[in-house]
Amino acid sequence: MNTQDEIIPEEVQDNGTAVETAEPKEPTIEELLIAAQEEAGRNLEGWQRALADLANARKRFEKQSQMAYSNATVDLVSKLLPMIDDFDRGMASVPSEVAGLSWFDGLRGVQRKLANILEGIQAERISSVGQPFDPNLHDAIMREESAEYESDTVIRELQAGYRIGERVIRPAMVVVAA
Repeated sequence: MNTQDEIIPEEVQDNGTAVETAEPKEPTIEELLIAAQEEAGRNLEGWQRALADLANARKRFEKQSQMAYSNATVDLVSKLLPMIDDFDRGMASVPSEVAGLSWFDGLRGVQRKLANILEGIQAERISSVGQPFDPNLHDAIMREESAEYESDTVIRELQAGYRIGERVIRPAMVVVAA
């Protein structure tokens, strides 16, 4: 034989015999089905994870939106309170002969509208007089002896306090019974 016609096996065993190389065999239908099911499982897990991430992102966004709204509301009410205090003090100091005039009734209407606006955004006045002193709600300015109230009870309110829900916007400035 000449060298061109000679066939050389690709692999030779230790004993010198040729080993046939296996050609890649076609996967069976069962193997293809198992592989497809595994891939479908991975895809399902990825889809469920993405869906959970989306739900968490929505919840986070809603919470941030509510917090931003709450902070903006508190900021607005905080800025309005000094004007409302001045308005209330002015209305309380009007002489009785003026109280029946139509322009004064108009001012009372404005005062009611301001109160309705605060109520509409759930800002409420903190109840103080006759209540036990609470450092979370009240800012004690002084203590006075009182025959009418027990010790550590608010006997007078110097400036109204406000809150929205449980969040105190401004504590009430009060006088407490000694």
